[in-house]
Amino acid sequence: MQQLITNTKLFWQGAVLSYRALFAWLRPTTFIASMIIFPLGQIMFFTLLGIYATGHANASFFLIGNAMQITASSGIFGVTMAIGGERWAGTLMYLFGAPANRLAIFTGRATVHILNGFVEVLLGLAWGWILGWVDFSRTDPFALALTILIATFSTAALGLLLGCIGLVTVNVMFINNLVYFLLLLFSGANVPIANLPLWMQYISWSLPLTRGIEAARAVIGGAPLANVSALLVGEFLIGVAYLVVGYVFFRVLEVEAKRRGTLETF
Repeated sequence: MQQLITNTKLFWQGAVLSYRALFAWLRPTTFIASMIIFPLGQIMFFTLLGIYATGHANASFFLIGNAMQITASSGIFGVTMAIGGERWAGTLMYLFGAPANRLAIFTGRATVHILNGFVEVLLGLAWGWILGWVDFSRTDPFALALTILIATFSTAALGLLLGCIGLVTVNVMFINNLVYFLLLLFSGANVPIANLPLWMQYISWSLPLTRGIEAARAVIGGAPLANVSALLVGEFLIGVAYLVVGYVFFRVLEVEAKRRGTLETF
């Protein structure tokens, strides 16, 4: 029991402190802009582009897709830097040298970013309501909240894996941007999955967000939770898979870094 309490404290302390460290250098106005202005800019751009291309009746399709996809900004960029940033900040040796539970350290880095992504999605959907592009009158709030939470979890799990890649390369921001924009294409945020070539569809269904976006559209359209449960279970399992792969990669890197004596320059 004492060990469980210790690991829980480690989990939450790591979650909060890593988040504070990541944003400590930002001014409040910059942080607010990343939470409000950036999501609004992406949502407005792709929604207006979609309206121009397909008509105003499809506005909700593009707005919901991009509002859900916004969670990738926290799940990919935030989580990746929470893990990979340890290397360039010079704290990786202390992280690997600490006699602490590695799973608590690893998963704790993503926790606050999951909540951050959850709030960003809600803000994005709120813009849809304010602009009159999305009708929430038939939406089950609990089903929608659960959908957003599972989607943010699966995206953060991908971010943990990318963060481990950041431990062995200085080009992590290039990788982050590449994955972020690939998700815009493959997740169905702006292009229906059924309209993609078959080989792209296979990739789409193996990525986070694809099922989450489809479930969110269905729930907002009035579908009950039971109707989207298969999509949500699939989204959750995708997240678990990326989490496991990322954690295994994390442990392998730790062992190899200690063996080679390259905790600072892997």
